[in-house]
Amino acid sequence: MTIFPSLPDDHQLADVFRRFPGSVLPLLEYHDRVLRDASPLTVAERELIAAYVSGLNACAYCHGSHLLAARAFGIDEAVFDGLIADVETANVDPRFKPILAYVGKLTREPSKISARDAEAVYAAGWDEEALFSAVSVCALFNLMNRIVEGTGTRLDPLAQSDEDKAARMERLSGGADPGDPHRGEASYSALARLWAIPDST
Repeated sequence: MTIFPSLPDDHQLADVFRRFPGSVLPLLEYHDRVLRDASPLTVAERELIAAYVSGLNACAYCHGSHLLAARAFGIDEAVFDGLIADVETANVDPRFKPILAYVGKLTREPSKISARDAEAVYAAGWDEEALFSAVSVCALFNLMNRIVEGTGTRLDPLAQSDEDKAARMERLSGGADPGDPHRGEASYSALARLWAIPDST
């Protein structure tokens, strides 16, 4: 028996959200606030955090989706090689490594976060707004990973056809502002229309 017998065996997140629409619209709007509104972190960096946190949680659905989104916003696929194993030796901008270390620790050992972890972020030149943006993305994807895994959503976007991967990248990167890499169009709220999520209000 599947976890939720009312869902198809091969269900995707859209099926889950259509079946349980109560909180979906504000959740997708929050995705846009965290991932697309103006931030000291670029949209690409925030999508990279989403993919990284999801990888740490072994959530194939979210990891694959947001790895593709990060690629769509210009993150080189080589960046992901070795990132899960060791941030320090990964092919990542050194200035960004303290942020990845912070969200990695916040995901694995949240109660052990300390001022020292934040000091490393500030020493790399980031401000409090940037750190809170990173924390917000990390928190959102720890939540989303639990929703995905808790509903038995097993699809791996990276195992789909090239056509399906390209379509997913287009959906998540549509409306990017080429003049400002720190903001993007509300592509997550648009999924509510694409997926025909009913407004339960």
